Amino acid sequence: MEAISMRAEELGRLVGQSEEYLAWRGSEERLTADEELRKSLDRLAQLQVAAAEKADRGEAPTAEQQSELDALWSKVQVSPLYQSYIAARTNFDKMMYRVNEMILAGMKKGSESRIITLG
Repeated sequence: MEAISMRAEELGRLVGQSEEYLAWRGSEERLTADEELRKSLDRLAQLQVAAAEKADRGEAPTAEQQSELDALWSKVQVSPLYQSYIAARTNFDKMMYRVNEMILAGMKKGSESRIITLG
């Protein structure tokens, strides 16, 4: 288990130093530093939770709630900071998907191998 832990820590360090991770974190910091955009995103999240709760009860959001939700969503989507964040997050997610695929391929090879390696 120690060898796995060491390799996992090394992989984490490499991911943390990757362009994709650094771009995502930087875009996230810029997004959260914009107070107006952050407030819009917070309000949007509140409205989405309220709409989901109503949907769970079989109710629809009020026209006012839906109108506010639509207006906020339109405002957020055109923000260059938000677009940059989404692009960076998507790139990071794609990289992590590829990393997970490689881990799974390695696990498959390892489980099929008759050679046992320690360390």
